[in-house]
Amino acid sequence: MSKDRKATCIIGWPAGHSRSPLIHNYWIKQHGLDAEYRKESVPPEKFADFVGHLRDHGYIGANVTVPHKEAALAVSAPDERARAVGAANTLWYDDGTLRSTNTDVVGFLANLDSATPGWDRGLETAVVLGAGGGARAAIFALLAREVQRVYVINRTAGRAEALQKQFGARVKPAAWDEITGLLGGAGLLVNTTTLGMAGQPPLEINLRCPASLVVADLVYVPLETPLLAAARERGLRTADGLGMLLHQAVRGFELWFGVKPVVTAELRALVEADLAQHAPQKAPAAPKKTPRPPKKARRNK
Repeated sequence: MSKDRKATCIIGWPAGHSRSPLIHNYWIKQHGLDAEYRKESVPPEKFADFVGHLRDHGYIGANVTVPHKEAALAVSAPDERARAVGAANTLWYDDGTLRSTNTDVVGFLANLDSATPGWDRGLETAVVLGAGGGARAAIFALLAREVQRVYVINRTAGRAEALQKQFGARVKPAAWDEITGLLGGAGLLVNTTTLGMAGQPPLEINLRCPASLVVADLVYVPLETPLLAAARERGLRTADGLGMLLHQAVRGFELWFGVKPVVTAELRALVEADLAQHAPQKAPAAPKKTPRPPKKARRNK
């Protein structure tokens, strides 16, 4: 490795599942940069020290994934997005100061803009399922696009109510059994829960809604969730979780290397192939036993 090579990484515990190296090293090669993107598995008790000496480890910046996203706020100078979401996933140096942001916000918007152009034109009402970090990123993004009403539905009502206190009166908590009624007047449905993810229960919703409804799902394993399959069957426009994963990576690359990369069909195909290769395998069905003939059909030998 050359002395001037720039290096970045993904910090997680563990970090082996991350597709970030695949994405960023693709862009590094595409732009002919003398750089490298690596994985760093760092346990929680060592995270603050590792990030505090990020440059000493040879890095100009980093991505942060579970379980360190909230801890990253305390060891950096977070921007408005990271503070609002309550988590940071991207670190970079600015004149010696380690700053942080949350690129899920821009990734969420860029994915919708790319997959469903014009989705926010005249949009007044959106429905967001879930109340975690993904929901906070989506809410922040929707309010920035001047959406007037964002209904937040979560099985624990208190968490949805907390988001109203955080983001203001345009955020409106609602009950799970209100989904169908709310979709009748909404222009966007966003799933930020793990429902529909491989190994999790499916997200079952009655999509009794206008044909103009746009459906976005942050889950990307599987690539087509039951929610997206149902939406496409009805002819609704959709934005999938893989698109958001790819688009949220753009901002970090730009901050580190000064080049804004493009999400291409080739890159998406590369990540799709990797996901397919590492997809959870279904347990094989138990072999069927050959039925024994009824007693009256048996013959003594």
